[in-house]
Amino acid sequence: MNIRLMWRAPITALLLAAGIGLSGCASFSPDSGMSVVSDVAGQTIGKDTAFVRSADDAERAGGAVRRLLGRTLSADAAVQIALLSNKGLQAAYNELALAEADLVQQSLPPNPVFSVSRISGNGASEIERQVVGDILALATLPFRSEIARERFRQAQLRAALATLRLAADVRRTYFRSVAANEMVVLLTDAKSTAESTAQLAKKLGETGSLNKLDQAREQVFYAETTADLATARQEATSARERLTRLMGLWGEDLGFRLPDRLPALPRQPRSLPTIEADAVGHRIDLQIARMELAALEKSLGLTQATRFVTLLDVAGISKRTTDPEAPPFRERGFDIQFQIPIFDGGEVRVRQAVESYNQAFNLLTEKAVNVRSEARDAYRIYRSAHDIASHYQREILPLRQIITEEMQLRFSSMQIDVFALLTEARQRLASLRAAIDAKRAFWLAQSDLQTAVNGGGSGARDNPTTTAAAAPAAGGAH
Repeated sequence: MNIRLMWRAPITALLLAAGIGLSGCASFSPDSGMSVVSDVAGQTIGKDTAFVRSADDAERAGGAVRRLLGRTLSADAAVQIALLSNKGLQAAYNELALAEADLVQQSLPPNPVFSVSRISGNGASEIERQVVGDILALATLPFRSEIARERFRQAQLRAALATLRLAADVRRTYFRSVAANEMVVLLTDAKSTAESTAQLAKKLGETGSLNKLDQAREQVFYAETTADLATARQEATSARERLTRLMGLWGEDLGFRLPDRLPALPRQPRSLPTIEADAVGHRIDLQIARMELAALEKSLGLTQATRFVTLLDVAGISKRTTDPEAPPFRERGFDIQFQIPIFDGGEVRVRQAVESYNQAFNLLTEKAVNVRSEARDAYRIYRSAHDIASHYQREILPLRQIITEEMQLRFSSMQIDVFALLTEARQRLASLRAAIDAKRAFWLAQSDLQTAVNGGGSGARDNPTTTAAAAPAAGGAH
């Protein structure tokens, strides 16, 4: 009988000791890495976040949402509801938890491979047991663990970016919805006036006091106002539905209340002399790109260090032979397996890692240039929108009010007829509609300014920089 046994105890103990010494203290955090997301949301937009993973978490979040829905919603309340209820955001937090699982996995030593084989014939048999360890993967574990930690930090910032993006979308949709409500109120009153005017014009036409041209003018104004009101109601309904989706509401929560008019303009616009520096220092997507570059730099160093050796396995062997025709004897030794870099000396992997790093560097530089430009543009639009909206509030609307009052006085003293008064009413309506549009443009511009400084905008240009994965390092490491 021929028996071959591996000398398992010394090799296994060596692998375990090395693994324990190199693995560090990788473990799951109590909050799945949500502390960074909570800090960013609290410092940037002043809102709370919640990762709903249990029935108790869902009850606490639901209670906070119900309290906010109990009164007329403000923009801040709508954002807070979305951060607690939107399931797409919860899915982004699930991605963060998965990234933490990857971190823990990459921080663990490679598992030894155990194999058993048995061969028999002519009355003899051979049994072989092996425990093989990947020494190269074990040696590069600290480097791979650090790279995985950088990836996890990026995942934390991506979750924070998803939070800011949702908050920005909610804020913009909220202002569009409230502006549509204000337009509906204005056009409802205008339609009532236009209807009375059209009926009066019809009666005057029947008596011969008004020609067909003037009758048609009043009737078409009523018809156009009716069409505008229908359009405004549709826009208000669609904007409300989009806001409902972003806040993650359904069922009994659909009856939330929105104000009928937009908030008043601030007296003075914000002064941001360091807008470019603020954007470069605070943009979350720019931070992600920087971390991506740092991770690729570490991966490049690891690839260069292991370019010639990509496989190194070691196993200890203890062989015992038993044969009826010979005395038994025992053999001990070890087995080392490595790859000879004859045809592939690692040049391909190194070139891939270098180009991936250069690509990330160029994309980071481009993003930094674009961030500065976006910040400048957003601030100019913000200041311009404030000036235009303020001009309507301080100049145009007060003048329109004076004209309306003077026209009414002249109508009372029989100096003008009713149609001159109605003509002025139509002009005032146009000014009021323009003023609502200007105020909405300001609040949207303010939201866009916050997005330009902190990140979180929607669209391809606001997505975090992604680059090709680094070339595999030795031992299957990335």
